[in-house]
Amino acid sequence: MASISLAVAEDVTHEEGRSTYRAPKAPAPLTVDGIANETIWTAAEWRALDQRWLGPEYTAQDFQGRYKIVWDENRIYVLAEIVDDVLIDRHRDPLVQYWDDDCLEIFLDEDFSGGDHQYNHNAFAYHLSLDNQAIDIGTDRQARNYSDHVSSRWRQHDDFVVWEVALDVYADSYVDDSHDNVPVTLAAGKIIGLMLAYCDNDGSELRENFIGSENVPSGPKDRGWIDAGLFGALLLVDAP
Repeated sequence: MASISLAVAEDVTHEEGRSTYRAPKAPAPLTVDGIANETIWTAAEWRALDQRWLGPEYTAQDFQGRYKIVWDENRIYVLAEIVDDVLIDRHRDPLVQYWDDDCLEIFLDEDFSGGDHQYNHNAFAYHLSLDNQAIDIGTDRQARNYSDHVSSRWRQHDDFVVWEVALDVYADSYVDDSHDNVPVTLAAGKIIGLMLAYCDNDGSELRENFIGSENVPSGPKDRGWIDAGLFGALLLVDAP
């Protein structure tokens, strides 16, 4: 994994060994359709989802994952390629055990400040379901639907899924149920906290594996929904 700049690496709010992803700027807004045929995607680097946080060893046929990121002034764009031999959305209520269905999870910390975000909006942990809804915990400690923050579409391509997501980025001043929340405007040089993960369920009541993008050197490996200090650095750049 790439190292972070010295100023970021000395930040005690983050675990050691966090990755840095340099995301190139898109010349125009992207179409979120699960096709990902815009030229800018060829300029972005693939990164692996290969850190087994929970569950037993798995085969390459059971799961493989990788992702890319680009951005424009208004949104972050994530492209994920997922191999998952069984796709399951068992819980029809999107607010019930959403982490136990197959889902793509995107963690965002607008100012890369790290720290606790369990019941606050210091960071977001969007659980993107197979029906393209985005769920996280609100400040009332209840699951909430934040689908208005994202555009999400996936398509099957041969033996893998192409999943595209566009995300608005909100600061920690975000207030649930307020009509005054405005996404931040993005610019080159900005650093955002970022981590991706995939919840894999092949037919059990509970998810069988939880695989992420960042190494968790100590403590519970599934605590990204609480601790933004595990996130890597997403550096927005004009060119790759």
